[in-house]
Amino acid sequence: MEQGASSVYSHNKEVPEMTGLEIIQGMQKGQFPPPPIAELLNFSLQNVTKGKVVFKGTPTWKCTNPMGTVHGGWYGTILDSTMACSVITELPPGKQFTTLEFKVNLIRPIPLDFEVFSEGKVIHLGKTTAVAEANIHDSEGKVYALGTSTGVIFSPKI
Repeated sequence: MEQGASSVYSHNKEVPEMTGLEIIQGMQKGQFPPPPIAELLNFSLQNVTKGKVVFKGTPTWKCTNPMGTVHGGWYGTILDSTMACSVITELPPGKQFTTLEFKVNLIRPIPLDFEVFSEGKVIHLGKTTAVAEANIHDSEGKVYALGTSTGVIFSPKI
């Protein structure tokens, strides 16, 4: 795959005129390709509303650490994706967001090949910064991890 081929901006010249909500909804509907990391780590968008996003994921043996359990990076990646997309859904046309820092609290191990959900929401949306939170839980509501994120809102040079 060509580097940058999955960029939403490379697939639609109208993207700079779209709201963040329209862009993330476009990903969910297949209008835009998902980021390669989502396929690599086996997670996908499930629900998108303004300020809130839900991903569904199932960690496989390819996501294990040397001890054979789900690597903390899997938790961090799905949480970061959830929190960032939650913020993006709040952005007006012409604005982008990227994570400056995030924190993850691992509560319990996720069993391999076990479906979980990462649900996130915006806590603060300013002119240049945003804060979001997310959790990973199963279908019965049992929580496996919590995350918080701070990021920067900016206008890209296109």
